[in-house]
Amino acid sequence: MATSDSAGPDGHPAEGGAAAEGAKAPQGRRAPEEPQWLTAAEKKAWTGLVSLVLLLPGRLESPLQEEAGVSLFDYLTLSHISEAPQRRLRMSELAYLANGSLSRLSNVVKRFEQRGWAQRSPDPDDGRYTVVALTDSGYQVVVAAAPVHLRSVRRLILDLLDPDEQQALTDIAAKLRARPTEAT
Repeated sequence: MATSDSAGPDGHPAEGGAAAEGAKAPQGRRAPEEPQWLTAAEKKAWTGLVSLVLLLPGRLESPLQEEAGVSLFDYLTLSHISEAPQRRLRMSELAYLANGSLSRLSNVVKRFEQRGWAQRSPDPDDGRYTVVALTDSGYQVVVAAAPVHLRSVRRLILDLLDPDEQQALTDIAAKLRARPTEAT
């Protein structure tokens, strides 16, 4: 057990403490690098981010499920297609925008096709690609779900942040490369 003189903040071993003194690398291997423990401010930032990443999607999804019958991923996927020119996108571009793998997206779009919300076809400009198009029925799903989603986004996020904080959130997402570029 680490004592107060050998433990850093949050009970982690302090640099040069008992854990570091007894650590020896097996013969022929480099000693593992001592982790750089988080400061109190870093831990607070990390915990806040993890909370956002883990809790926010469920809070955004619940109203969509209850009121519109779609998951958050379904809504975002349909929404991206609805915003594309002629409501058509290559599957690979959609996978990027929806932040999903092609295989996951293929299963989702297959479900959309079964419900009459979307259709897949070879890309007329390059047959190596598949294009997904939103049907009128699929567009109506987006139209019905959009107000539900927007209310949640405003209530849970945007209305709680002033314009400078909204910009900071945009900047942080860009810096962490956690935000797809706008489709053109």
